[in-house]
Amino acid sequence: MHGPTAAYTQHDMKRFLGFVKKEFLHISRDYRTLIILFGIPAAQILLFGYVVSTDIKNAGVAFFDQSKDEITRQLTDKICSSGFFTKTGDLASQDDIDRIFKKGGTKAVVIFENDFGRNLVSRGKGEISIIADGSEPNVATLVTNYMTAIISDFNMDLAGQAAGAALIVRPEVRMFYNPGLKSHYMFVPGVITLIMILICALMTSVTITREKEFGTMEVLLVSPLKPIQIILGKVMPYFLLSFIDVIVILLLSWFVFDLPVKGSLALLLGESMLYIMMSLSLGILISTVSGTMQQAIFISLVGMMLPTILLSGFIFPIENMAEIYGWISSILPPRYFIVIIKNIMIKGTGFLYVWKETLILTGFTVLFIALSVRNFKIRLQ
Repeated sequence: MHGPTAAYTQHDMKRFLGFVKKEFLHISRDYRTLIILFGIPAAQILLFGYVVSTDIKNAGVAFFDQSKDEITRQLTDKICSSGFFTKTGDLASQDDIDRIFKKGGTKAVVIFENDFGRNLVSRGKGEISIIADGSEPNVATLVTNYMTAIISDFNMDLAGQAAGAALIVRPEVRMFYNPGLKSHYMFVPGVITLIMILICALMTSVTITREKEFGTMEVLLVSPLKPIQIILGKVMPYFLLSFIDVIVILLLSWFVFDLPVKGSLALLLGESMLYIMMSLSLGILISTVSGTMQQAIFISLVGMMLPTILLSGFIFPIENMAEIYGWISSILPPRYFIVIIKNIMIKGTGFLYVWKETLILTGFTVLFIALSVRNFKIRLQ
């Protein structure tokens, strides 16, 4: 393309890049912004290793019954009727264990040995394997403790039924993905999720609201820059800096906590970029409904931090919540990114296991951008 139009486009792009450079310089001179961007993530990743315990309710459990006798049916019914566990399926082979864990919703798999009932009667003992999903260490510990307690109670029932002979069911506990039950497997994905939505939404909403509050937004709007260029110029530095934050956290988790990425690193970084974009679009939306920086900070912190910690599945299992909180959780974007990052980072799954969550995050991003553009146009009229 030649002529005045090409010259104008080149000049327009140079002006836009100069605006982006100015924003980078502005951020680099503000030490408070740099502390928020880099100090808080490092502090949280090092301090969030100790988290509270939770109770178990309706945790998913699958069964691989190689015996299929009356005693295994009795114990299966006792586990599922306890109120702590919900049956998610019957497995046909050991190869199905990894598949059902990656699919999600199952916290443990109970394996009955061959001829379980016969061995229990003839030898006085039967072997059970309990395999828990160690990607959520607190939940895995509670699940195995509850399961062991139910089996102990079943042993007492057997002792009451047996005529003199002692019948004992012995559980063997193992952990999938996280044999050592390290807490890092839980808090590293959660902290990445929390940090990204806080930094992106908070910093973007405050930056744009500050321009409106100080009256400089009107100056920018009458400049040669288009409104979309102004918004992009404001958020692009935070997009790049937030992406650096993700890389820093992943490096810290690897070198400090020995937690590498088991799945595709490229896929994880791509999903992180989508989540950052979603968070930035949410920050823009918050700025369109906020009149002052205080309002933007309040909405970003209170509206994002507490729900992310309490309702995203970061600390408290969603299936343990009351139904109303489960519905509220379903409209929170962090819930879906938690699933994505745990599947890719800890379980080593591919895109086929997280495509639904990816589609939902994409939908949130489009929705927030559409609402922001509409609100922005209304304010300009």
